[in-house]
Amino acid sequence: MGFGRTAEMVPGAAISASTQERVAFIRRTYLHLFGAIIAFVGLEVVLFQLSITKTLILAMAGSTMSWLAVLALFMLVGWLADTWANRAGSPGLQYLGLGLYVVAEAILFLPLLFIGAYYSDPSVIPTAGLLTGIVFFGLTATVFVTGKDFSFLRGMLVVSFFAALGIIIAGAIFGFHLGLLFSSIMVVLAGGYVLYVTSNVLYHYRTDQHVAAALALFAAIALLFWYILRIVIALAGGRD
Repeated sequence: MGFGRTAEMVPGAAISASTQERVAFIRRTYLHLFGAIIAFVGLEVVLFQLSITKTLILAMAGSTMSWLAVLALFMLVGWLADTWANRAGSPGLQYLGLGLYVVAEAILFLPLLFIGAYYSDPSVIPTAGLLTGIVFFGLTATVFVTGKDFSFLRGMLVVSFFAALGIIIAGAIFGFHLGLLFSSIMVVLAGGYVLYVTSNVLYHYRTDQHVAAALALFAAIALLFWYILRIVIALAGGRD
């Protein structure tokens, strides 16, 4: 999964804006996040109706090299989408970046959602979605209620992310299974990222960066959902 661009402390950050501007920025950010989630769900519904989807899933997850190629392509697309979403002078490009990232996530999730839908208990996907929502709202409330700036987590999150990526690549190459412990650790990492990005929304993003902020939050939720879904599938006896 991908990380959004780290927001720098810059003039015009939401924390230094008027209360009205700050509230409007936060509202725009979370409305765009909600729109991205709805678009993601809608895309998954549409993709699962297409006859070509099963062929696409087999091509993505058919071999170690194909899956590694998918991950590499996803990271490239994520970087490009993030770059576009942070183009302050081009609203159209910002929305294109957010849209591109949502489409990329929808495609990346296909194999895991396919397993959850057809090789596990029918309740695993809604259960994982509900758990993801509870965790996300709990962490978001923590930031808003405490007012704490979690930007100090950046270094630890970056190091942890690349360490996890190395383990994922090694697991794919050498064929060892990344079980419940790894998924649980990744849920903690995703939770840290939710705290980090949410505090950036309050303290570091400019009030005109609602699209970029929404993309970063969406990336955090997607990472959280991915590993919660893996855990729920594993506990339900499905293959993860």
